[in-house]
Amino acid sequence: MRRQTSAPRPGWEKTIESQGLAYHRSAHPADLPRPYWDEAVHYVFTMDEVLALESQVEELHAMCLAAVAHVVAQGRYRDFAIPEWAAPAVEESWRRRDPHLYGRFDLRYDGEGPAKLLEYNADTPTSLVESSSVQWFWLQDVHPGDDQWNSLHERLVDRWRELPLQSGPAHFAWTAMDESGEEAMTVGYLQETAAQAGLATVSVAMEDIGWDQRNLRFVDMEQRVVRTLCKLYPWEWVVADPFGRQAVAGQVSMTWIEPLWKMLLSNKALLAVLWELYPGHPNLLPAYLDGPRDLSSFIEKPLLGREGAGMRVVAPEGSQRTPGDYGAEGYVYQEFRALPGFDGWRPVLGAWMVGDEAAGLGIRETSGLITDDSSSFVPHRIHS
Repeated sequence: MRRQTSAPRPGWEKTIESQGLAYHRSAHPADLPRPYWDEAVHYVFTMDEVLALESQVEELHAMCLAAVAHVVAQGRYRDFAIPEWAAPAVEESWRRRDPHLYGRFDLRYDGEGPAKLLEYNADTPTSLVESSSVQWFWLQDVHPGDDQWNSLHERLVDRWRELPLQSGPAHFAWTAMDESGEEAMTVGYLQETAAQAGLATVSVAMEDIGWDQRNLRFVDMEQRVVRTLCKLYPWEWVVADPFGRQAVAGQVSMTWIEPLWKMLLSNKALLAVLWELYPGHPNLLPAYLDGPRDLSSFIEKPLLGREGAGMRVVAPEGSQRTPGDYGAEGYVYQEFRALPGFDGWRPVLGAWMVGDEAAGLGIRETSGLITDDSSSFVPHRIHS
């Protein structure tokens, strides 16, 4: 694994915008000198490194599913700040094995040892458009003889064909709260892959989904029953909404992508449960729910935090905290190991799962200790 510089393509901004990355300006703080999509640098991997990472990621995914089974068997929903009234439906969703589509692991990796799990974005993962299509087109333009860890598009199309969905069109929902356009473009891309799989699809805003009190079903603005809903609206928000109880109660009559049981995978309490079940595993970092215990360096993460907000790093050389309103739900305390440095920048690897198979890689870089919304996305290639 090495970091390499190269000249950006002429007119790269219009190119990536035409490929779906229309939000590369709006989703990134405007005062930063570095753009969100930065093809002036990229990472180069060997095939052996990628094959090893694929194997580690699939093992981590299997461990995470085992952790869900453990949480359900032990009824440990309070550790995950799941409301008591919603817990039975989460359990039923898991026992039915309600179908799931995709997720993204965030990993620490330096090319010299096993990857370390930082978190699992298994409910509402983003950076999909850039990971799937935009960096693939970059590869074809700049390094057409090389390969890339990237079968995301094909696997998503195939996965839609495998899912046992309800009859009728599948609804794909964004929220009007998305001011950058990232969510709308990500949902639109997922809708495109579903359409390529042969599904009839409908776009809808979450705010335009209504409740039919007579028939006890969710409907869109055209009064069509919503039987399958693909969303990037996190389950903890759904549960807290006025119609959250109807959404939770209607799990059997409706297919949600992602399913309700993924509340247990997208919650950072998972990190502590994994360490309990697999202490010392080479792909895990020590993590606890009751405090840092004997960790001399640790990062305090809100269970439901996003984009690096509300975190605190404590280390012998000093502390650092990021702003944010998360944390009322509780924290997990994970051993802190700084991301490896490459030319003054620190990459976090976003390894994608589609179904139960590893499907690709996206890389974000930051100059700080915590990867947040100021990070930049950089492409990668496998040297042939």
